[in-house]
Amino acid sequence: MTGTSDPLLADLDDEQRIAAEALLGPVCILAGAGTGKTRAITHRIAYGVSTGTYDPARIMALTFTARAAAELRERLRALGAGGVPVRTFHAAALAQLNHFWPLVVGGSAPRVLEYKGRMLGAAAESIRLRVDQATLRDVAAEIEWRKVTLMTPEASETRLAVRGAPGSLTPEQFRDLLAAYERLKDERRQLDFEDVLLATAGMIEAEASVAMQVHESYRHFVVDEYQDVSPAQQHLLDLWLGDRRELCVVGDASQTIYSFAGATPEYLLDFDRRFQDATVVRLERNYRSTEPIVDAANRLMRGRAGALQLRSMADAASTADAAAAADPVIATDAAAARPAAARRSSVEPAVTSYADELAEARGVATLVRARIDAGIRPESIAILMRVNSQSAMLEHALDEVGVASRIRGAVRFFDQPEVRQAVQALRAAALTIANEPLFKSVSDVLRSLGWSAQAPDGPGAVRARWESLNALARLVDDSPPGTTFRAFADDLRARAEAHHEPTVAAVTLATLHSAKGLEWDEVHIVGLTEGMLPIAYAKTLEAIDEERRLFYVGVTRARRRLSLSWARVGGQHRSERAESRFLQELGTRTAGAPRAAGAARRSETARS
Repeated sequence: MTGTSDPLLADLDDEQRIAAEALLGPVCILAGAGTGKTRAITHRIAYGVSTGTYDPARIMALTFTARAAAELRERLRALGAGGVPVRTFHAAALAQLNHFWPLVVGGSAPRVLEYKGRMLGAAAESIRLRVDQATLRDVAAEIEWRKVTLMTPEASETRLAVRGAPGSLTPEQFRDLLAAYERLKDERRQLDFEDVLLATAGMIEAEASVAMQVHESYRHFVVDEYQDVSPAQQHLLDLWLGDRRELCVVGDASQTIYSFAGATPEYLLDFDRRFQDATVVRLERNYRSTEPIVDAANRLMRGRAGALQLRSMADAASTADAAAAADPVIATDAAAARPAAARRSSVEPAVTSYADELAEARGVATLVRARIDAGIRPESIAILMRVNSQSAMLEHALDEVGVASRIRGAVRFFDQPEVRQAVQALRAAALTIANEPLFKSVSDVLRSLGWSAQAPDGPGAVRARWESLNALARLVDDSPPGTTFRAFADDLRARAEAHHEPTVAAVTLATLHSAKGLEWDEVHIVGLTEGMLPIAYAKTLEAIDEERRLFYVGVTRARRRLSLSWARVGGQHRSERAESRFLQELGTRTAGAPRAAGAARRSETARS
């Protein structure tokens, strides 16, 4: 690690520092899981601002989710670069559309549809077509695919001839429905989500004055998770850039898991061919996971296009070098509370087969209960699955052993009724209460809503409500000394707007897709059978590779322990199942067979 006097560079490792110092020209950061890519790009932006290279108002940081944008904003603010705009592609496009529409077209911009289903239903009625909800959902997905991939009419017709129309629709009915949908949108002056990108791009292409203003407003662009960019997003990014080359992208081809939504890693993998003089930096020091977990991830992706060869630094977490490189934002309260010996422990990933899915759910729940009893915080544990329908049995099994759980991707924390009520009550009380200890003010309001310092017995709705209110109470401990009640209440509002949720003492249940970008000390991945992962409808080599990348994302969410499991019998008809081919690649095919060094061990449960 190279020393430097600039505090924005001092704590970066050598590769992160190279990325942070490459302020001009095309830059591509190939960043593997857990390698500190967000740290690298935020320090790069902040360093550019501090040196005067960047005008903070003229650099645009782009990402793909509101949560990721909120995290980038928070980190940049902490680094002194809070004035840098950070938006999703759609938010940036919508802001431009709302600004330029009155100037170019006249009047206010069309409203954006919240979802397509209702409009499609009305369109079907307008042409006297009876369509069930499932077919409407498939039609909506097809519309999205065609728009984000910039599919030409000729390519659309070829796709229709090969794949057929969604549901029981004939090709003619499908074409009529699409036409009616677009016509109805125009009549009602509405746009769908994908139209926002297309309309903004069209305005920049058609109006030289719009293009000139956009190019004047933004000079530098940084794109996070570049492997997730779609053709429509790339086209808009090209228009934003114009003939300039001030673009920094960061991504990992091995984490491309949204191909169904148009994402493609091609732009990331071809970056150095498009910009032959680009600075390309590879981040391969993994600070998140122990060596056995990293080894498993590397075996899974070996030989795949764009795969990075990760090196685990987590087992050296107590050394000064790794401690300086570790990201303090990534280090959660649970990680910070672990003793150094626990951080250095290396446990081989464990693979377990069960008689059936119920036995698997109960077995995993029992393991989780044992870990919590051993002192592991429940919020540092996650159970990951391929599809949402797997969660019900797992929730029930966790309830049986008295473990609280929450489903990732369900109702957001600040959208829960009890949390909304509590935040409103706290803000109202803060207008009149002053000059008393913060915890007393907060706890008095929460007690009036049913909270108590002692948790209720057992799981269930009452316990879930208490956990939510208790999460608000715990935020007092995270507040800086001297924080006033008014400032605390204002911070809650800011958190709600930024979707910055507090930690809730519950095990996380999440699909592999929704787990992307997150991490836990201990991860259990369930349902690893042929037909579930890879999913049954993944028939092509490309689809199987997508499933492989999805599994890779799940594996790399784990910091310290990784547990993999599958059930020999499952499904509605209780049919025999085979373990996932991906488990076989990790050296787990035959029970009791010798394992290569570092391969995952397997424990076979007795048949019931």
